[in-house]
Amino acid sequence: MERRKLGESGLEVAPLCLGGNVFGWTADEKTSFRILDSYLDQGGNFVDTADVYSRWVPGHEGGESETILGRWFKQSRKRQQIILATKVGMEMGASKKGLSRAYILRAAEDSLRRLQTDYIDLYQAHKDDESTPLEETLEAFATLIKQGKARAIGASNYSAARLEEALEISKQKGWPRYESLQPEYNLYDRSAYESELEPVAQKAGLGVIPYYSLAAGFLSGKYRSEQDVEGKARAYRVKNYLNDRGYRILSALDEVAKEHGANPAKVALAWLIARPSIAAPIASATSTEQLKDLVGAVELKLSPEAITKLDEASAPAHAAAG
Repeated sequence: MERRKLGESGLEVAPLCLGGNVFGWTADEKTSFRILDSYLDQGGNFVDTADVYSRWVPGHEGGESETILGRWFKQSRKRQQIILATKVGMEMGASKKGLSRAYILRAAEDSLRRLQTDYIDLYQAHKDDESTPLEETLEAFATLIKQGKARAIGASNYSAARLEEALEISKQKGWPRYESLQPEYNLYDRSAYESELEPVAQKAGLGVIPYYSLAAGFLSGKYRSEQDVEGKARAYRVKNYLNDRGYRILSALDEVAKEHGANPAKVALAWLIARPSIAAPIASATSTEQLKDLVGAVELKLSPEAITKLDEASAPAHAAAG
C-alpha cells in the first residue's frame, strides 16, 4: 500500500486510515484485535482514535477504544509499525474537556496510559475550544512535542478562519503547527469542506483525513429505506441521507461500481482517495471481511468519467432538490 506524507510532519501514512471508534463499541476486543492484525497485514499503518471513544454508549466512560488499542500494542508488539492518531477536547466528565494547557497535558498522560505507549504520532484537537486562547492550546501541544510525547499535531472540526488563525500563530511563535485537518467529508457532505476548508488546507499543505467517509454507512448502499436502518447504531444519522439527493448519489455509485467491478463502499472511498487534497479517508470496520472490502478501495482507480459522474450526482447545488 502506497504511503502519503501528512503535511510537513514527516509522518508517512497509508491512503486509508482505520477508524478506531468501533473498538469496544460495535467491535469487541477479540474482533478489534483481528481487524488491527488484518489491516496491518494488508499494508495499512494508520489508525485514528480519540479519548472520548466510546463514551456515548450506556455504561461507558470514554477511553474504551484507546484501552483496546493499548492491549493490542502490548500483545502484538506492533506499536512501531503503526502511525497512531488520537484526539483530545471532547467532554470526558466533569471539568474534563476543552483545550486549556492544563487539561491537554493531563489528558495526554491519560491517553498514553490507556494506549500503553510513551508517544502519540498525531495528537489532534478534537474540536475547537473558543473559550481558550489559541496561543494557550498551541503552546501546550508544543510542550508535548518538546517532551517527545507527541510527534505532530492536528486539528479536527475547526472552521477555516480559526484554522488559519492557528497556523499564523504557530508561524509567528515558532511553534509546531497543525499538520493535519480532520473534517467531516464524503460524497454527500461536500459543501462545508470544499467551499471553505479545502482552500486553506491546500494552501498550507495540510494532510486531510476526513471522517464519516461513508456517511455513517449510507454510502455503502446497504441503507436504502427507513426500514433498513431501524435498530442500527447510526440510524439517527443515516435517516438524514434518505432523500432525493441521497438516492441520486446511490444510483451513481451503483452505476460506477458496476462499471468497475466493485461495490458502492469501495467507490465512495476511491472517490475520496482520488481527490488531490485528501491524504487518507478514515473508515471503520466491524469485521475482517468488511475491512478487506474497504482496503480494496486503495487499489480501485476510478476513470475520469466515473469521477465526473459522481461529482455531478453529488454536487452540493443539488441539495435544494432533495
